[in-house]
Amino acid sequence: MSISTTSAGTHRALVVGSTGIVGQTVGRQFAEQGWETFGLSRSASVDIPGVTNVSADLLDPESLAAALADVNPEVVVITAWMRNDTEAENIRVNSATVRNVLAALEASGSVRHVALLTGLKHYLGPFESYGTGVMADTPFHESEPRLDFPNFYYAQEDEVFASAERNGFTWSVHRAHTIFGFATGNAMNMALTLSVYATLCKKLGQPFIFPGSEEQWNFVTDVTDADLLGEQLIWASTHAEAENEPFNIANGDVFRWRWLWPQIAAHFGIEWEGFAGEMRPLESRMAGMEQAWSEIATENGLVESDLGRLASWWHTDGDLGRTIECLTDMTKSREAGFLNFRSTPASFFDKVQRYRDAHIIP
Repeated sequence: MSISTTSAGTHRALVVGSTGIVGQTVGRQFAEQGWETFGLSRSASVDIPGVTNVSADLLDPESLAAALADVNPEVVVITAWMRNDTEAENIRVNSATVRNVLAALEASGSVRHVALLTGLKHYLGPFESYGTGVMADTPFHESEPRLDFPNFYYAQEDEVFASAERNGFTWSVHRAHTIFGFATGNAMNMALTLSVYATLCKKLGQPFIFPGSEEQWNFVTDVTDADLLGEQLIWASTHAEAENEPFNIANGDVFRWRWLWPQIAAHFGIEWEGFAGEMRPLESRMAGMEQAWSEIATENGLVESDLGRLASWWHTDGDLGRTIECLTDMTKSREAGFLNFRSTPASFFDKVQRYRDAHIIP
């Protein structure tokens, strides 16, 4: 059973974390499908056609209550998270953001479904215990039990579950892998980070060196296209088959970085090097590259000269530095009726072209 979304204004969605890579994507998709769409963020700094910006501090219940008083959404998609120094702080802060948003919406009684975005740390453990302890065999399945580590993903889920029980709405949880996407003003995006890295390599005449582990270079893996993720979030919010279930979300194909890396290098017209005995992280190697990027921006008329707003070296180092195999099973989602997929190389190069068209990279 699906819910029609063809009549403009019939349905209303709230996207929490609307300035992020997924928030921008799913907000745009809701609006394009005729939903009355609201985007909640602290800064309200990104304008998306058809999305009404709402500004509030997710950690300030009074601010949220005032900002959301008249929104009355049918569907809430939660994509926001805040990075903290310890997992205890991650749990305290990120569970509070979910709890505060849902509490601010309780009085209206409008919410029918809440879709929560998490990720593979559900299976791999939090930053402090990443990849340690007992882990599921790959590919990861949604039926795997929680690990015996405190994890802010689990805390966020529990806030959704508790509110759903009190208020009678349905929920879905979406466990994404590394995301390839197009978004402005958001650096936590491997597609953009690698594009910026390749552009710097070309300017400086340096090889495009794989920064990660031997395992990530050689093992099979997968990634998640942001547009595909948005499609699944909306599907789960409009189909009874997805109610009260967690779902993995990845492109549906698998690859090895040793296969994709030369393709990226060829696309940018640069030489490449693979894993050569040790990891060579981007965060240390790209330190001090701000001036080089500023010159590239000036030479090519780019809209952003601040390297820190484009590339997240630590985030990409974390994804490519894993020493275990990471890929997910998509059977559950397919059996429930979500059959969409992406080709990973096509996904990556689509995002590169969109960043070029937006004059973010040359």
